[in-house]
Amino acid sequence: MRTCAPVLTLVLLGPFLAGSACAQLIGTPDFSDHTIPTSQVADPASNGWALVDISALVIALGLATYLALVSRSRKHLFLLTLACLAYFGFFREGCVCPIGATQNVALAMADASYVLPITVIVFFLLPLVFTLFFGRTFCAAVCPLGAVQELVAVRHVRVPRWLDQSLGLVPYIYLGAAVILAATGTAFIICRYDPFVAMFRLNGTAPMLIFGGSLLLVGVFVGRPYCRYLCPYGAVLRVLSRFSKWHARITPSECINCRLCEDACPYGAIETPTVPLSRDESRRERRHFVWALALVPVWVIGGVGLGSQLGEPLARWNPDVLLAEQLTAEQFGLAVETTDATEAFRSAGREPREAYLVADKLQRRSRTLACWLGAWVGLVVAIKLVQLSLRRQRDDHVANRSGCVACGRCFRYCPVELVRLGVISDVSERVTEEQP
Repeated sequence: MRTCAPVLTLVLLGPFLAGSACAQLIGTPDFSDHTIPTSQVADPASNGWALVDISALVIALGLATYLALVSRSRKHLFLLTLACLAYFGFFREGCVCPIGATQNVALAMADASYVLPITVIVFFLLPLVFTLFFGRTFCAAVCPLGAVQELVAVRHVRVPRWLDQSLGLVPYIYLGAAVILAATGTAFIICRYDPFVAMFRLNGTAPMLIFGGSLLLVGVFVGRPYCRYLCPYGAVLRVLSRFSKWHARITPSECINCRLCEDACPYGAIETPTVPLSRDESRRERRHFVWALALVPVWVIGGVGLGSQLGEPLARWNPDVLLAEQLTAEQFGLAVETTDATEAFRSAGREPREAYLVADKLQRRSRTLACWLGAWVGLVVAIKLVQLSLRRQRDDHVANRSGCVACGRCFRYCPVELVRLGVISDVSERVTEEQP
């Protein structure tokens, strides 16, 4: 037992004594003025903040879902909006953001060497899961980008349906472009052109501050312009929300078709009752649907043709491609001066051929992905046309499952809801007040 004690002590204390013992046995070699780098370890505080951020997201999503679907409280949803804007927006400076996390996920799927942080995974997936079950409760009060627009939506103007439907295609196109540029390691354009992160961080370039301020100014009259017409993550949430099992309802029970909710919603997310179609109208609608369905392959093929022309421009966004072009220009005397990038490349002892091979690979990959982007755009347009050719029969005013952000503005305008809350005793009181 006595002989085992020293051995056991060395085994337990070996890792702590190894560094000092090795330093004494083997001295640090002399490399003149070279400084030996120190080991970098992860900051424990960063892991702590990751846990706090994830916990805050879970709590906020749970509260938003409860307030929108169960208690139906617009007041408490608004207070939660302020809290999430303060924490996720100004305190955490808009990072980690589920919208920007889309690019990290795309890059991780394309590059096996890219390590995806657990915080990014959670922030990307959790709102999607909640949306699939409960609708867009993340947009209701949790997203800081939506929250800052919610605060300024005070005097809305109804956007014409044709314009609303046309602009609604932009987020899907933006999503496709962002995924492709991220997957190729070219750029994270969602983060680069985030309109509000400069405000959250209280600094930024003048163009981005102007862009964000302009969106907020437009948002005074057009509800949530970024969410509706630009947000790529919102495009994904729109699709998932269509299949949600539970969703925010305008009225807690039977709709009386008072139409007050139409004026309350600044986001154009209220679908009105439909008039039964005549036999000729039904026949015409079926023909439109058949034609729209038959033209889907045409739109997709046309998109591929358009995308094939975008391969080169997309590739030139990549810094490695630009480096190869600059090296070529310098080699043939087409460039007057060298750049920092080319000087660093040559200082590393690398041959221009290496840059050319990398650029060629990226260009070929960009051409392929650009065709996929074109096909995606064509498919999005085709699906929208098919969707517009169909009309669902509705007897009541209902919230559009994809467009409704569960903000709860319609709750306080609904007479049936006010009766439930005890604010009025009969729905006729509210309806009479609103009549001219």
